[in-house]
Amino acid sequence: MALHHRQPTSALAPESLIKNDGQPIYGHFDGIVADLGVKQFSYFTDMDKPSSWFAKHVDFKQFQFINITTPRYIIGVAIADIRYVGSSFCYLYDIEKNGLTQTQTLKPLALGMSLSQSPKNGQSRIKHRQSQIEFVIKDGVWQLYIAADNIQAELTLTAPMLSLPMSLCTPTGYNGWTYTQKHNGLKVSGSLTVNDEPQPLNQALASYDFSAGYMRRETSWRWASINTQVESGVLGLNLAAGVNETGATENVLWINGERHFMPAVRFEFNRQRSDDDWYITGGDNQIDLSFHALKCRSEKINLGFLKSNFRQYIGYFSGQITDNNGRVHQLQNQLGLTEDHFAKW
Repeated sequence: MALHHRQPTSALAPESLIKNDGQPIYGHFDGIVADLGVKQFSYFTDMDKPSSWFAKHVDFKQFQFINITTPRYIIGVAIADIRYVGSSFCYLYDIEKNGLTQTQTLKPLALGMSLSQSPKNGQSRIKHRQSQIEFVIKDGVWQLYIAADNIQAELTLTAPMLSLPMSLCTPTGYNGWTYTQKHNGLKVSGSLTVNDEPQPLNQALASYDFSAGYMRRETSWRWASINTQVESGVLGLNLAAGVNETGATENVLWINGERHFMPAVRFEFNRQRSDDDWYITGGDNQIDLSFHALKCRSEKINLGFLKSNFRQYIGYFSGQITDNNGRVHQLQNQLGLTEDHFAKW
């Protein structure tokens, strides 16, 4: 019998992440932080001197990601602002054909793009030639707009009634912090056209990721995400190692919208052998998953002072997860994502 993970204490989400003394509020939150309060943050150097305006500006990193899964396609869309450069990608994975097509954009100094610094209300957009990606957040509800050659989308991501996202702020490095907000197992409505064919959305599921803060100069993480239908209903899963690990993890299972905090996990895989399976385990067998990759979206950037070694895999998960009520949920070849990323920024 598994020993189930003790649930962390959650506080109501504050209006601003930064307190009157200029320091962040740490921990898990119930609800969504309205404002990151970056302007109010008192940022210091490693030698405890007040940081310059320039350092405070360039050291703040932010990225947002949406995943849409339909019976035929998986779509991944991201917008990132790492100050020196802004970037985005949009990929389309054809499940039937095991084919992957993608577009990506780089904007020097993040010119011509914008990201919302509020996880609750705001807009994030990037435009490149004839294509445009836009995320709109209204009272915590995400909308996705895509205008591209092969994808046109106007979608709304809706959580089940009373379902809470994973909202977490942790200390990062010596003088930084990271706010991460994620929600899996979301319903999808609106319109989606792929290669001039309208796509049914009655079985579509989605998740989003809003991450921002003063992360380590060299950052790495491993990540797994699932949005799928199992015997017990809609299952959403977010697991990660790296970034948010100072006293709390961002590991959460959602079953029909009910949030279950999960223990810390270990990712085992061979970075040099992409055809080898991954193994993701945590707790006393509370999480026991394998992952077999089908396709990989990768990107390597090496500018010396700026590096990114990014791999996001699409593939099948199998195994089991035990929720905090002791119920075991079986996964058998359920599609999902993993990611392995090193960044120097």
